[in-house]
Amino acid sequence: MKDVARLAGVSPMTVSRAMRAPGMVSPETQERVRLAIEQSGYVPNRVAGSLSSNRTTLVALIVPSLRNALYAEMIQGISDVLGRHDFQLMISDCGYSLEQEEKLIAAYVAQRVCGLILHNTRHTPRAVQILKNNHSITCVETGNLVSNPIDIAVSYSNYAAGAAMAGHLAGRGYRNMGFASLPVRNNDRLRERRRGFITRLRKLGLSVAPSLILEVEPGLKSGAQALGQIVDTDPSVDAVFFAGDVLAAGAVFECQRRGLAVPDRIAVAASDDNDLMQHTIPPLTTVRFPRYEIGVRSAEAIIARSMDRYAGSRAVDLGFDVIQRGST
Repeated sequence: MKDVARLAGVSPMTVSRAMRAPGMVSPETQERVRLAIEQSGYVPNRVAGSLSSNRTTLVALIVPSLRNALYAEMIQGISDVLGRHDFQLMISDCGYSLEQEEKLIAAYVAQRVCGLILHNTRHTPRAVQILKNNHSITCVETGNLVSNPIDIAVSYSNYAAGAAMAGHLAGRGYRNMGFASLPVRNNDRLRERRRGFITRLRKLGLSVAPSLILEVEPGLKSGAQALGQIVDTDPSVDAVFFAGDVLAAGAVFECQRRGLAVPDRIAVAASDDNDLMQHTIPPLTTVRFPRYEIGVRSAEAIIARSMDRYAGSRAVDLGFDVIQRGST
């Protein structure tokens, strides 16, 4: 900092002000300091600077898997907002393991992050305790709209999404349906989506046989196998809701292989919308979740908290849309 001050012809205190509170120095001085920083290659020590304020500009995001493209839009939304405010984003995946998520939470808390964004809304007891003990760190949960979040929830109701798709399919005249998803044991989001789907069907006087409710591994092949198993188990099935986009695409490919017309012989519905859903033949009816907006609102909440200006709700419901396409 002394080198920057010498190059800019100002005091070290002026350099500090120019970086921390640009409005306290004139535009001319700010420009001189900026040029001196570029010339010297100076990089501020953010960790050292956080020791006195007990705050950093680091935000951590933990998602279940970096292989899953579903999180890309949310990450972009977070990054766009943080970048405009000179906050930095760190990303990790917990591999669908709550124990690994706990370790990552502890590591990020130790690094004095100012905010944590978690896709999971179910955590280990120790992870919850760590977050509650460090209440100065803003925690945003994004995977489901829970009634009692640790701090703030920015999401949508998976239960309502499943129910909405059940209502859509029943409204289109389908009566004998199946359901397939990834394993739900450590995934409360999919469990709630399934529960909403089945509950709404029952309220409409319909039901889903247990043999037509499947849990499968990720991938196109799994979607194809799930469709095949459901049809082989009950050839009268006229619609299947896949709680995952790739699974649904695999199901459409399997229908084509078997010569099953979609939707005339069997309807296929998905959840999560992306380019793949729009370009299958026929394009897939799906539930669209506002993932980019979730990222934006999560980042905005953390920034507002860091400035002691957050006045939002503890549960921010951004809703969803059922997108009708040719597969139903």
